[in-house]
Amino acid sequence: MMRNPPLALIAVAAAFVLIVLSGAFFVVPETSSAIVLRFGEPTNQYSTAGLKFKTPIIESVQYLDKRNRELDQPPIEIIASNQERLLVDAFARYQIVDPLLFYQSARTEEVGEVRLASLLNQTVRRVLGAVSVDDIVSNQRGALMVRIRDLLDANAAALGVKIIDVKIRRADLPQQNSEAVFKRMITERNQLAQSIRAEGNEAAQRIEAEADRQVVQVKAEAEEEAQKIRGIADAQRSAEFAAVYSKDPEFFAFSRSLLAYEEALRSGETTILLSPDSEFFRYFEGPRAKR
Repeated sequence: MMRNPPLALIAVAAAFVLIVLSGAFFVVPETSSAIVLRFGEPTNQYSTAGLKFKTPIIESVQYLDKRNRELDQPPIEIIASNQERLLVDAFARYQIVDPLLFYQSARTEEVGEVRLASLLNQTVRRVLGAVSVDDIVSNQRGALMVRIRDLLDANAAALGVKIIDVKIRRADLPQQNSEAVFKRMITERNQLAQSIRAEGNEAAQRIEAEADRQVVQVKAEAEEEAQKIRGIADAQRSAEFAAVYSKDPEFFAFSRSLLAYEEALRSGETTILLSPDSEFFRYFEGPRAKR
């Protein structure tokens, strides 16, 4: 006759079954991807969140962050194309877009970031070493960061990583070089300012000379036109005088004498001492006076 199994044995068996079943399920968070490993080798990957299944005991799960991550590093010293040294503080933002490739290449996020940091240093030295310090510290920095990002992204693709952005926080000269470089930059800017001022003065002189020439030309043309008008007016006046004189010479002489009296005797302007018998006063006796 068969005995019933002890309750303790049933409890142990039930606990074992629960442990096995609990090891067969796992949850993938929204922020992570999951790599299923069988004896250390990947067998499956999950990038969507939810409840997933794996073989208990013989399979394990490796989680990788799929959010945008920041790769920071200490400042590095680079040598620019003009052989000047520069301390550059740069960082990158990246995302693991191929979890399986990332795991196969680096295994863990820590190892992957070490390799990415090395690639970032190499890329920064390569790009900034091809330009001068003036380009790095001027408005060319934005274009240089884009170039570093694109080159780093191409190299990081082998790790299953997408480079989102690269930024240069600071690009400072070493203390021993700062003063010399700043003095050289000031000298170059002063030379540029002097050149611009000289070009401006030369242009101003050309404009003034051209304006003076035009003024002389306009005045000459105006004077010539005035002389022509005066000549025509004088000719017309002479013709009119001749016509009047031919009609009545005596009245013409009388009229001219009256004008002469008016001009000569204008109050406050002329004082004349003449004899009453002077030829100048002959028309005072009448328009037909004879002398």
